[in-house]
This record gives sequence, C-alpha cells and structure tokens, in this order.
Amino acid sequence: MFENRGSPFRKLVAGVNTQVPIKNGVMTPYINFDNAATTPPFISVVNRIVDFSQWYSSIHRGTGYKSKASSEIYDSSRNSVLDFVGGSPDKDCVIYVKNTTEAINKLSNMYKDIYGGGVILSTSMEHHSNDLPWRNKFRVDYIDINKAGRLNMDDLERKLSYYRKNVRLVTVTGASNVTGFKNPIYHIARMAHKYGAKILVDGAQLVPHSSIDMKPHCSPEHIDYLVFSAHKMYAPFGIGVLIGPKETFEKCPPDYKGGGTVDLVTHDYVKWAKLPDKEEAGTPNVMGVAALMESINILSSIGMEHVDEYERRLTEYAVNSLYNIPDIDLCCTAEKTLDKVSIIPFNIKGLHHSQTARILSDEAGIGVRSGCFCAHPYVQRLLNVSHKQMEERKKGNLKNYPGFVRVSFGMYNTFDEIDVLALMLKNIVSNKDRYIKEYPL
Repeated sequence: MFENRGSPFRKLVAGVNTQVPIKNGVMTPYINFDNAATTPPFISVVNRIVDFSQWYSSIHRGTGYKSKASSEIYDSSRNSVLDFVGGSPDKDCVIYVKNTTEAINKLSNMYKDIYGGGVILSTSMEHHSNDLPWRNKFRVDYIDINKAGRLNMDDLERKLSYYRKNVRLVTVTGASNVTGFKNPIYHIARMAHKYGAKILVDGAQLVPHSSIDMKPHCSPEHIDYLVFSAHKMYAPFGIGVLIGPKETFEKCPPDYKGGGTVDLVTHDYVKWAKLPDKEEAGTPNVMGVAALMESINILSSIGMEHVDEYERRLTEYAVNSLYNIPDIDLCCTAEKTLDKVSIIPFNIKGLHHSQTARILSDEAGIGVRSGCFCAHPYVQRLLNVSHKQMEERKKGNLKNYPGFVRVSFGMYNTFDEIDVLALMLKNIVSNKDRYIKEYPL
C-alpha cells in the first residue's frame, strides 16, 4: 500500500502545504510534528461543517425541519461512535463533552457520588487529566513503571491484591503522550476484573492511531469506560466522548445541571431526564458531533490498521534517522519492538529543550512541542530528576525546568519531512555554540 516516500493520506488533510515565514524572512513549507497535541482537520470535515451549517439548528423539542434534521444527526451519531470502538449499543451510553479532560472529570464526579470513597489505581505515566480529577475524591495510588518507562504489571497485581475490593477503578492511558508506549489494556482489564474493579482507558492518544475494541461486557477483557477527543483525530471542533455502562450513569444526578437535563421541575422537585440527556447540560455541540462523524467515516474507510502501519513506519524511520546524530539523546527507543504510537521524545546535549524547539521553528518551520507535556511525574522519572531538584522547583525556581522535545506524527506526514528534521538537527548539533548565543534561555 505504501510504495513511495509520500503519505497516501496527505491529500485528505487541510493545510499540509501551508507556507510559513522563518527567521530569515523566507517562506517555507510548514512541517507539523505536533500531532499528539492536536491534529489539523480532514478537508472533508471542514466541508462537512460548511455543508451542515446550512441545516444547523438547536436540537430536541424543536418542531422546525432544521431542528428535526439536526436532532437526527446528533442522536444517530452515538451508534456510529460505539461501532467505531466496539461498544455495545444495548448496554453502553455515549456522553458528549468538550474533550478527554472533561470526560474524566465527569466520570470522577459520578464515581464520587456513587461510591463516596475507595481506591483509584492510576499510573506513573498518566497525563495530568487522568490523575488530578481523582485526587481529593479518592485515595489514589500509582502503578509504577520499569526502567524502560513501561508500566510495571507486577506492581499492578501487587496493588490490586493489597487493596482488594476497595479498588473502584484502574484508570490507565491507552498510549502515553510522552513516549507513545501502548499499554496492554486487555491484560489490565483481565486483572482489574479479577479483583472486582473496573477499567477506564484514556484513549486520547490511542484512538486516533490504532484500532480499539471495547469488547462485550461478558468478556474479562471488556473495557468498562473509554474516553477520547475529536481534536486529536482530525476533527478539531470541540467535542469529546465518554463511553460507559448505562447502569453506572443512571445511578447519580448530573454533575452539570440546567437546560436539557430534566423532564420536570418545580420549586421543590426535579425529575431528571433519561440518559444521555441528563448528562449533557445546555445546548449541545452539534457541529462538533457532525465533524466527529465525518472523521470516523474517513478513518473507518481507510482502516485503522493501515493508519497504524504507516505511522509505525514513519516512527521507525525517524528513530533510525536520529539515532546516529551526535549529541542526540533519544528517550525510550532502546527496545527492538516499537509497540507504540507515533511519538518520539528526545534532547540535544547542551541545549535546553525549549531552545531546540524554538530553533526548529524559527530556522526551518518545523513545529514540535517541548516540556513535560502535562505529565510531570512521568517525565521526572524518565529524566531521573532528583528530589532536591523538585524541592527547588516547589520553592518557585522554575528556570531551566526539565523536559523533552517531542516529535509526533500524523497519518499525513512524510519520510521527506523527517529528512528535513534530521538535516536540521545535524545543523543544530554542528553549530551548537552559535545557536546557544542566538537563542538564550
């Protein structure tokens, strides 16, 4: 399927040939290697939004034709979402939110209302969005990582055994936004269910790059809860998804209350609406849902296995291209099998990560991300940041904070773009002293 150095999917994505100014004033093609943060839209998603705008109207209870048409698109979309990730329409509910962060916060509020307390097992490699919402509501413990930066499955077993029936949920990223490492979510599901706990998978980095199957509720490998965001899957119009069992969502009142969440209200009585309406307060983001549906249609027609295969080839090519450049430290690429999504963290010796990122942008029009990527504890472990260093930072000394440069690919990136990156990194290494002076911290 992949005969040449160009992406077979490049023509599907908007903005791939945009020219941007660099430091010397020359216009150059923009190379976007920051897809883990957000992706550009599919061209068809933009067109779908423009077309749908002619029919857009407020959904539910409206009797006008446009309102009924918008309602039909919005309501029927849920089955398409479930089909895309292997959910069960008879048992699962799709709740639309703004993004993955809101989805996890919403679930944490539900769990607090239902259980009141207990233990949540998060991991040492999570994005802050799958850590902070659980704090101050539950006792949170963290599954450790090994020296390679992978999840320590023996530690998961130990903690499940130690806490026993007090574990309400094992919440784990499907793929790390720092290293790209995929976690064995089905193995984790089996272990969690063995000890009477459920599993939440943060699919923000996994769903756009690999196929996922939530599996039937009767399966020991069933994924109980799944969250992800459309803006990381070529539909950046502000919609996120929370999927879970209807029986859980029916147990508690909505955390956001207001229009659309009720069937009947008096001054001393409220009858909440049925799912999913009671969990989607206010005017829903119908445009975002229309964009998500178009994205799902495109990704399904391509086949997520083909997206995964192409991006894996890009990642392997990039690792091989950067590996022999002097003074470049590649993180978490020692394993022969790259069971990961298309993310590569690295640093250049003698340069702060923020300097490298600025140079790549200003000198070559290459967009990357630098820092800790909203995963401070994981990055601190990977970089062996000492306790003393962290104590200094707690006191407010944030200068020269540790971190990585992160390159992350999308299905539209090309091998030629990676060659441009490698050539620019060689130039930076060869002229390090000059760049240090031109790009002071």
